[in-house]
Amino acid sequence: MNRSAPAPAASAPPAVAPPRDGLLGRLGVWSVHHFKTVLVGWLIVVIGLGAFAPKVTSALSGAGWQANGSDSVKVRTLAEEHFAGNASSAIQIVVHADRPVTDPGVQQVVDRVTALAAADSRISTVVPPQPGATISQDGRTAVLLAGANASPDDMVRAADDLKEPLRELSGGGVDVTATGASVLWSDFNTANHDAMMKSEIMSWPVTLAILVLAFGSLVAAGLPLLLTMAGLAASAGSLVLISHLFPVSIWAMNFAMMFALALGIDYALFLVVRFRAARAKSERGSDSSRSVAETMDTAGKAVLLSGATVLVSLSAVMLVPSPAFRSMAGGIMLAVLFVLAATLTLLPAVLGRLGHRVDAVSLPWAKREAQTSPRFEAWGERLWKQPLRWGALALVALLALAAPVIGLRTAMPSINVLPDDASAKAGYTAVQQAFGDGAPGTLQILTPTDQAAATAQTVANTPGIAGVMPAMPAADGANWSMIQAVPSVDPSDPQLGHTVNTLRAELPDHTLVGGAAVENLDLQHLLTEKTPLVIGVVMALGFVLLLLALRAPLIAALGTAASLLSTGAAFGVARLVFQDGHGSGLLGFTPQGFLDGWAPVFFFAMIFAIAMDYTVFLLASAKEQYERTGDPRKAMVGALSHSGRVIFAAAAVMVAVFFTFAISGPLPPKEMGIVLGVAVLLDAALVRLVLLPVLLRLTGRAAWHTPRWLDRILPNIPFSHS
Repeated sequence: MNRSAPAPAASAPPAVAPPRDGLLGRLGVWSVHHFKTVLVGWLIVVIGLGAFAPKVTSALSGAGWQANGSDSVKVRTLAEEHFAGNASSAIQIVVHADRPVTDPGVQQVVDRVTALAAADSRISTVVPPQPGATISQDGRTAVLLAGANASPDDMVRAADDLKEPLRELSGGGVDVTATGASVLWSDFNTANHDAMMKSEIMSWPVTLAILVLAFGSLVAAGLPLLLTMAGLAASAGSLVLISHLFPVSIWAMNFAMMFALALGIDYALFLVVRFRAARAKSERGSDSSRSVAETMDTAGKAVLLSGATVLVSLSAVMLVPSPAFRSMAGGIMLAVLFVLAATLTLLPAVLGRLGHRVDAVSLPWAKREAQTSPRFEAWGERLWKQPLRWGALALVALLALAAPVIGLRTAMPSINVLPDDASAKAGYTAVQQAFGDGAPGTLQILTPTDQAAATAQTVANTPGIAGVMPAMPAADGANWSMIQAVPSVDPSDPQLGHTVNTLRAELPDHTLVGGAAVENLDLQHLLTEKTPLVIGVVMALGFVLLLLALRAPLIAALGTAASLLSTGAAFGVARLVFQDGHGSGLLGFTPQGFLDGWAPVFFFAMIFAIAMDYTVFLLASAKEQYERTGDPRKAMVGALSHSGRVIFAAAAVMVAVFFTFAISGPLPPKEMGIVLGVAVLLDAALVRLVLLPVLLRLTGRAAWHTPRWLDRILPNIPFSHS
């Protein structure tokens, strides 16, 4: 035996295979390795579409607040076609003088008003004041009717162009004001647009301060702005192009801006925090693409699911057959799509290029921060030990705030939402003083000509009608006659709805009741009718998405249902503030006695989308921890430790943004600011950071259980990177 032979070499330890990247991880790595391609691609998109963005204010429409297919919309269409534009979209021009309108000086003003309106191609004809109809009893107020020769959207644009030149004809004891539905929407959109722009400007300093505090680095704090600007420029340009195909409400851009900012911050927070953690545990000098891959396969999946949840929540609004609602929901969805696309491609490319420089220009405490938060970890441990105490407190608080929603009333906004100096409001007031409370809400009743006499008699005998004008035959000889009836109450009075319902029940067959006030009533009825359907569809789709992602029916159902608590509480607070008037002096408004009619259906979809955003972040993090450990306690505490700070910071930004709307401009932005701000505050503080973790604690392993039959049909979407 040869003892001098060398001993066999010791076998090397088996190599640990690197984690296998998922689809999003591979997309992130590709984006890092093709940084120039991604950057150039986004520059082309942003510059190409952004070139149209400056036209967004003029291109988007101001009308569309109607119930498609309703009798009132049919009346407007027929009036435009057969009655020389004497429709609800016509512009009423009120001339009020300190002497009779027959005075030569006043007549000169009337002639100039007629010439100015007639020169606009969107005006079909100008009907002069008629004694006994559109001249007041004291002879000092006259109304000229500028008939509609264009679509309702174009008539709002006509009002934009005409109302100030008409006002400039005032003087020498004569006041000229434009009013009517088209002018009302012109003033309404202008006031709200100005208020929302003012709120955006006010919110930027607060937003930037919170971002710097949340990220701890000026460079990292700028990343959400990158996503927001890319999403906004692309979506604004897209809306302008889409407006050439069908009308898009100008509010679509306002809401798109809000959501682009809110979600851009949310998504950037979640990915940057995870990227920092992945960089911290990797070897110094290692390839940043590996950290990007881990970030995208974990936080990226949560962001993708969150974006999908936001999109399906807002898509339910499309069930409401109203152009304004559909275009607003579509505008938000478009912005979300662009922000989501930028988050999944542009952001990982930038993170990979920045690497450790993501922490450049850091605040003093930033380098001590890790992905996990000791404070939220301690909070999670406290909830685990005392779930019933904290869960009960949160539940009682939410139910107490939600209780007032039982008496919530809704209606379309009254003229009082406009500023006092608005043309429509000044003309509205002048018409009421000269012709009676119900004159601004004059009803237009179309009936077959052979039934005109019987229809007029029935209308005159109907309670709630103050006066009836003689039947007017169609200008083109069509078999229609128009009867205009003046109600006895203000157009915003609930009694008008009863009067319209009575007329529709008692008038002869084929008779249609319309007018601007009736269009509002029909839209309110449609919204009330569709709200349960929209809520049901939003919740069902939200549950299905959570189920597909988490493969856990119990926690998916509980997470979806918990969103109702913050939503209910927000609307309960809205009833106390806007219906009952508590705090109205502090916020600077006069309560209408109801909440604006679009709030339940539209704000619910928005609130649910934001709430599910946080739900996805928390439960995706919890599932990741559960996949790694199989321990419900580590899953719940780890979820709060990893995502609690992100949820808290993102909610702080949203609340700051929304509450700036509560202190600016007219009533509708105040409603939106209070409802959305309170909803986000309560959802983050009480639902996602207290109630949902408590539900995870109480359900334990059952929260993550998947029945065998369900396991066979659901896709397997892991949230861990291993």
